[in-house]
Amino acid sequence: MSADTSRGGSARCAWAEGHDGQYLAYHDTEWGVPVHEDAKHFEFLVLEGAQAGLSWSTILRKRAGYRRAFAEFDAARVARFNRRSIERLLADPGIVRNRLKVEAAITNARAFLAVGEEFGSFDEYVWRFVGGAPIVNRWKRQKDVPATSAESDALSKDLKSRSFKFVGSTIVYAHMQATGLVNDHLVSCFRYRGCR
Repeated sequence: MSADTSRGGSARCAWAEGHDGQYLAYHDTEWGVPVHEDAKHFEFLVLEGAQAGLSWSTILRKRAGYRRAFAEFDAARVARFNRRSIERLLADPGIVRNRLKVEAAITNARAFLAVGEEFGSFDEYVWRFVGGAPIVNRWKRQKDVPATSAESDALSKDLKSRSFKFVGSTIVYAHMQATGLVNDHLVSCFRYRGCR
């Protein structure tokens, strides 16, 4: 089965099947919608990095905790976090308490700000990797959706050269999907046209 039809006859991507309302709302209203706000890009960089090795549903359940713990995803404030901040975060049950991921979020905030200074905004920088417009794929089956692409490979390599952490090509591709640089909704999904 390639799509969920529980939304009043409207099909959804298969990966959204069988999940709670929060997960479905994420699929239905956020995933694949082109993002042009730096704060939202930073939020997804933090969340995608935290998700490495875990389920996305775990991260969605902790999203409010992340918002609170990481200063409403204000990269300038997170960039000023220090050792005390790290210890506070590692004691916070509202987030994934993994030292490498917490430290990476702070490192990434600093790198994020540097990219913004160089390019005018992180948004200007990141959209260059897809030619300024979403890549619109035409997947019919969930198993056809790739985990990486040439664009995510290039973006991952460039982010790493700029000292970003937890930005392997798979994580970067997930970021591109989440922020609408790539439209990977199945063609049968009711969101496919809305995200074009």
